[in-house]
Amino acid sequence: MLRTELTDYLSSYLNINAFKDYAPNGLQVEGGQEVNTIVTGVTACQALIDEAIALKADALLVHHGFFWKNEPEVITGMKQKRIKALLENNINLYGYHLPLDAHPEVGNNVELGRQLAFENIEAVDNIAGLSTPGLLWKGTLPEKMLASDFSAFLRAVLNRKALHLGDEDQTIASVAWCTGGAQDYIDLAAQLGVDAFISGEASERTYHCAIEQNIHYFGAGHHATERYGIQALGRHLKEKFGLTHHFIDIDNPV
Repeated sequence: MLRTELTDYLSSYLNINAFKDYAPNGLQVEGGQEVNTIVTGVTACQALIDEAIALKADALLVHHGFFWKNEPEVITGMKQKRIKALLENNINLYGYHLPLDAHPEVGNNVELGRQLAFENIEAVDNIAGLSTPGLLWKGTLPEKMLASDFSAFLRAVLNRKALHLGDEDQTIASVAWCTGGAQDYIDLAAQLGVDAFISGEASERTYHCAIEQNIHYFGAGHHATERYGIQALGRHLKEKFGLTHHFIDIDNPV
């Protein structure tokens, strides 16, 4: 398909104009006009770009792209090497941040809920203090679990040991979550009355928020919680347009 067709489709499908974001959503680096092979991954790091080159990809789709707010605007050093590699190999780079987190079909949040086999999954959009719809989700466990067992379950599914703040001997039945760097949504989760909140990473203040509001916190990894949306988007494009799709997981312990 043509690059312009892919760009327009993704803009509409992910509803990018509905989001005020920290980086541009959509085509970030222009490559060739024809797109037949796509590579998806979490972050547009050099290792992922190198894999895309090896696979002769026409487009690289990521959750964490380039040109973030408040970063240096000059194209030097690491950024220059990455962009040069894309341009020399005629690879289009697409980045989708908040639109991919929030999407109800292929988003990071809905996909994490599916991976963890939660039930009664739904987005929480009618709560004061939530500036962007689709980022906070909630659900229930099929069966109640001890917090210690839930930690082990997260590790088994996500292949990463989660930071747990709370009493290991307490029982968990309901959860809320927001993937990535969403630790401060714990206060909104506490308002929902759920037993636990999951995000990708924690701050020093997260401990006190969890303890004082009697809610378990699980920091399950920024990368680990955001692997699934971009994979689902790649599968969707493969099924809809017949594109060749490769997901490459460049592991990241953070």
